[in-house]
Amino acid sequence: MGALICAGITSLDGYIADERGDFSWGRPDSELHSFVNELERPVGTYLYGRRMYEVMRFWQTADTEHELPDAEREYAEIWQDTDKVVYSSTLTEVQTPRTRLERTFDADAVRRMKSEADRDLSVSGPHLAEHAFRAGLVDEVHLFVHPVAVGGGTALLPRGIRLDLELRDERRFATGVVYLRYGVLEAR
Repeated sequence: MGALICAGITSLDGYIADERGDFSWGRPDSELHSFVNELERPVGTYLYGRRMYEVMRFWQTADTEHELPDAEREYAEIWQDTDKVVYSSTLTEVQTPRTRLERTFDADAVRRMKSEADRDLSVSGPHLAEHAFRAGLVDEVHLFVHPVAVGGGTALLPRGIRLDLELRDERRFATGVVYLRYGVLEAR
């Protein structure tokens, strides 16, 4: 059985992007990117909302169209070798291999995916993650807290849901980023 992980790069005040949609402040350096790569290796399936998929599909061709540092090239390979499910009512097709399109989030289908998986799954995109949290499907939260407060924007964690968490791991990086790994004890 796989765990469902919600991971995100966030500002100190909990946003993945500011009010203009800018998230450039969260670009990882090579040390952080290498660490993220190690966390991503056990993930067998990415669950994406439409907007997150549109951002992440960059990695499908990033290593052939751009000169990438080693850690980013390695991440492109990891991303390309991972299955993806995109939840969107507006997309007519997906543009990357190993990707399927679902029109709506079905908690029971995701529960089955988890129970049948031999690798972990991750959910990305705050709106999609909210559905997973509300359904009680998220097992872990991984935060990469950057030393910046952006004052508003798109929050990583859903509003109106209480999460009781247990700290399972932490790490500080030279840039001031702090990694926090929490187990979800209860979501209500």
